[in-house]
Amino acid sequence: MGAIYLRGHTYWLKYYRNGKPYRESAKTDKESEAKRLLKKREGEIATGKIPGVYFDRITFDELAEDFLADYRVNGKKSLARAERSVNHLRKAFAGYKVPQLTSPRIKAYIEERINETAANATVNRELSALKRILNIAARQTPPKVDRVPFIPMLKESNVRQGFFEHGEFLALRESLPDYMKGLVTFAYKTGWRVSEITSLTWAQVDIDNGIVRLESGTTKNNEGRTVYLDDEMLAIFKQQWDCRTQYKKLLPYVFVNETRTDKIKDFRGSWETACNKAGIGSRLFHDFRRTAVRNMVRAGIPERVAMMVSGHKTRSVFERYNIVNDTDLKLASQKQETYLQAQMGTITGTVVKIQKKRSLTANG
Repeated sequence: MGAIYLRGHTYWLKYYRNGKPYRESAKTDKESEAKRLLKKREGEIATGKIPGVYFDRITFDELAEDFLADYRVNGKKSLARAERSVNHLRKAFAGYKVPQLTSPRIKAYIEERINETAANATVNRELSALKRILNIAARQTPPKVDRVPFIPMLKESNVRQGFFEHGEFLALRESLPDYMKGLVTFAYKTGWRVSEITSLTWAQVDIDNGIVRLESGTTKNNEGRTVYLDDEMLAIFKQQWDCRTQYKKLLPYVFVNETRTDKIKDFRGSWETACNKAGIGSRLFHDFRRTAVRNMVRAGIPERVAMMVSGHKTRSVFERYNIVNDTDLKLASQKQETYLQAQMGTITGTVVKIQKKRSLTANG
């Protein structure tokens, strides 16, 4: 199938796969080592594998570009984040050939990023991008990677635990400008992302039936969503609709800015002022998302339905948002005590009945 030959003082290999000749330097002047490499290549071909020399020619840069192209072709909304991850990876792996992308080198990269004070979550996003890069390459025809190395992930301990108690929400809403009160109420009850709420248009609202819809492809997970408005939210939407005639121009958005010239965009100043005025400290708008999930579950809404309302696609993320706090733990303790007391009452009653039956028998 193949042969070895000298070129200068270095042995070279020649072998065939599907009738196509391959030539590769053995990178040695020893005939025995060249023969071993030739047998290895012939073994790879015999088992249907692509010769290793093919992967030696493919660089990380080529694989990274394939990864970004996949994001662009599929219109993924997280393209900007993927590009940031690739930029960091390129600093470490630019020019690397596929066989050089090994687990030890990847672990060294992790140490380098930690020494640069990068957060564990940031490093994990970069490692996830690297794993995706290699998996895309491995699934191509022909594959550009012969194996995907083990990529360890770091433990993340910086997951936020913030949420609003009902009294805190009411105090915050009261402290906010009027134009933001409807927006935060909707966020508090549905757990929708801020971009989904601020971009909500009247074309997505059916006031007569009290329904709000997000069409497939417009959400982060690309899945559609339907929410039925309760009485409070329906009144807010009707008020927003009636106020449209007072706008300087007719806008398609449900929630508009204070000057009624566009949708609500940057409200950080108003938000921080309201948080301080309400005495609740520093909070994130995203805390509404955690709060809505917790409230729906505590209200007895089936978790699958709660996920459909909030737009959580994966169970793992939903569970991360379904936060248990001290109040939940106290309620659990009280419910358990009530249950055990009820059980003790049943047992006591049974013992009394048995004792009475025995005494009757004895007097028999």
